[in-house]
Amino acid sequence: EVQLVEAGGGLVQAGGSLRLSCTASGFAFGDYAIGWFRQAPGKEREGVSCISNGDGTTTYADSVKERFVTSTDNAESTAYLQMNSLKPEDTAVYLCNAVQSSWSGIRKYWGQGTQVTVSS
Repeated sequence: EVQLVEAGGGLVQAGGSLRLSCTASGFAFGDYAIGWFRQAPGKEREGVSCISNGDGTTTYADSVKERFVTSTDNAESTAYLQMNSLKPEDTAVYLCNAVQSSWSGIRKYWGQGTQVTVSS
């Protein structure tokens, strides 16, 4: 069974930090790019970061650059999102996804999300 399970969300004061994890099972984690997204109430889902498989190139939304860092541990089939200097506007449900693009098509898996709440 394919699963992506996020963890590490919670309530934190502005300026604080959290580290989210995204643990995969049921597929070859190292063959997939990992993306982090967030969705706040009443807003569209927003891409936060992406890390490619292979060379580990990272990309960040402008709103989180210099504050968030994404990484992967292929041995543990886990991706991380280190979030520093958190702001109230970072409050959202954070989700990870895994994407593989190949000649046979695109495979994409989503986790269920973890709530992050930043108080002012």
